Order: sequence, then C-alpha cells, then structure tokens
Amino acid sequence: MKPFLLLATRAEDVPADEEYALFRQATGLAEHELVRVRMEAGPLGEVDLDDWSGIFVGGGPFNASDPPERKSPVQHRVEAEFAALLDEVVARDFPFLGACYGVGTLGAHQGAVIDGAHREPISVIEVARTAAGADDPLLADLPDAFTAFVGHKEAITVLPASATLLLRGQACPVQMFRVGRNVYATQFHPELDVDGITTRILAYADHGYFAAHELELTLDAVRRAPVTHTDRILRAFTTRYAR
Repeated sequence: MKPFLLLATRAEDVPADEEYALFRQATGLAEHELVRVRMEAGPLGEVDLDDWSGIFVGGGPFNASDPPERKSPVQHRVEAEFAALLDEVVARDFPFLGACYGVGTLGAHQGAVIDGAHREPISVIEVARTAAGADDPLLADLPDAFTAFVGHKEAITVLPASATLLLRGQACPVQMFRVGRNVYATQFHPELDVDGITTRILAYADHGYFAAHELELTLDAVRRAPVTHTDRILRAFTTRYAR
C-alpha cells in the first residue's frame, strides 16, 4: 500500500506530536503508512501525488481570513504551497481530507467566503447530515446527527458553487463539504478525543480561543457530551482510498 501524507502546521511539539498520534489512532495506520510533514518548519517541496494513497491536513494556527499584513512570512509560504498543491489535487480529484484548517485551505482555494461570523468556542457540538451527506461514502454508516469537537476563529459563510455540503451545524452552518468526489474538508476535528483536545486547550490557552478566566469552563465544555463517531470518518477515508 502507498502511504498517506499528513500535512501539519503546528509549531508546538506536544500538540503537534499528539495530533500525529491521534490521526494514526483514528485511521489505524502504522507509522510508515502515515508520513507527516511539518510545513511550518520549512518548505514543503515537491509532492508527487502518485506516491501517495491520499492526503490529510491537520489543524493549525493560521486563519485564511486574516488581512495579508497580519500574516507572517511562514503563513504566506504555507498558503502558497497549499494553493499550488490544491491546484493539482482538485484537478485530479485526488483523495484529500482537511480537518479544521482544511476549511481554510480548500475553502479559500475554491473561492468560499471565509470570515469570523460563525466562529465557535472550543466545545462539543452536534452536526447533522444533509441529504448529500447521507449518500456520501465517508458518512454512510454514521447516524443522521452526532457530536464533534470544535474550536475555531473563522469559518465558511458562503460555500462556492463547486462544493457540496455534507454536514451542517447550528452556530456554524458549514461543518463538512466535498469538492468533486474525493476532496473533503471538515470544520470540526475528526481525529480528537477528550485527552487530545485537553492537550490543545492547555497548549493554546493564550492564543485567543478563550479568556484566561475561562480555562476551567472550556475544559468542562469538552466533557459535556461524549464524542464517539468522528474518527470513523478518517477510518472510512483510509479504507476507501488505500491503494
């Protein structure tokens, strides 16, 4: 089997390493079957899609909707590398699943309106399948509604015509979409469990997701309901596209 590629952008080692471990756990892939590249650490270089079964994108610190003057040189480089990669991914309809930052990368590439209107605090929310979602192979075996972990400063306000909405939420309408047949993005984090999101809450406590006095409230918020289904999306992706 050709390996899968995980493109990561987290600069902090502890949450970055745990993200990789969580993707491996959710997909069932061995270390040699899921190769991680930390894009924040240096240029991506050439990616030959023929070398891979599919591509995952993890979450990260960058917001596509930030004005250009507020973006760091690293963010500008990473965004340019994603734009070039997605040109080929979308043209070939190559298997791709971006989690959280995948909305910013794939959404921006396809011309979505991305802003802060539907930001969500770190919490557990309910997402619901659309009619198209019920027919999608990654979601076909999931219930019509299930819980997921979120926490983001921007989201899609208007989907582009090229996208099909698969999962919706109440506060943030676009929770998962597909472009073509094989290119996906989720606003929530399908890889996370309670321990994983706790690590991120502590690691990013001063990154503007919540006020300092809200730390305990945020830790409580991610424990208010169990999250048990989202990792099946990653496993379904892996099973469908392994080659």
